[in-house]
Amino acid sequence: MGFQVGIGYDIHRKVEGRPLVLGGVTIRSDWGLEGHSDADVLLHAIGDALLGAAALGDLGKHFPPGDPRWKDASSLELLRLIRALLAGRGATVVNVDVTVVAEAPKIAPLREAMCLNIAQALLIGGGQVSVKATTNETLGALGRGEGVAALAIAMVEFA
Repeated sequence: MGFQVGIGYDIHRKVEGRPLVLGGVTIRSDWGLEGHSDADVLLHAIGDALLGAAALGDLGKHFPPGDPRWKDASSLELLRLIRALLAGRGATVVNVDVTVVAEAPKIAPLREAMCLNIAQALLIGGGQVSVKATTNETLGALGRGEGVAALAIAMVEFA
């Protein structure tokens, strides 16, 4: 079949009293993100991009938010399960590229750890993972710091 590409997007509202997890890194913060799992928007966007590239639907199809099995689940574990789904279809991950949209926290000091977590979960090299960040320039809900969003693209190769 060759190569296929998928895109992913996720957004979560900021809430008090929850850990903030991005790229599988727990970040010191007074707030976290609301969600059924650990609400790691960065990994959720990558997961959706990978599922889309393999025409396997989306995160909600495989990990429904009403299913207690996924309550507070690690999104790194979800990413490992997605990689296994891809392998079952004869697909391997070529690369992933993700952009986090948030006024805070700063991503640059955490980028290397995030890339390593993603690469390990997907069984690929660090050079196949790109994590970037931008702000929303104080515009809209993201610009007011009400949440965090992420956009991702992924390429998979079918044997």
